[in-house]
Amino acid sequence: MKSFGVQPKRISFRSPWQNGVAERWVGSCRHDLLDHVIVLNQRHLKRLMNEYIHYYQDDRTHLALDKRTPAGRLLAKNGGGHGRILSTPKLGGLHHRYYGLAA
Repeated sequence: MKSFGVQPKRISFRSPWQNGVAERWVGSCRHDLLDHVIVLNQRHLKRLMNEYIHYYQDDRTHLALDKRTPAGRLLAKNGGGHGRILSTPKLGGLHHRYYGLAA
């Protein structure tokens, strides 16, 4: 970054609108995970956050990415409503990833 002449700039204290990306991620994490579990200790929080980061990148769809994931999971095609649906729990069962199986 320094080779491009970009200098870091600190944001003002208690000014969330100055870093909207970070604030949005923290809000999503709270809404998807932390509002639903009781954190027992620091080790437990680190494990939960690690699981959430993997869920956020690999399984959670994003409207800004046309319902794809940041890791690049493709949107599943609708098989016409035929076949079975397989559910895989994520984040200890708070969320699920669904797969369509052929009939």
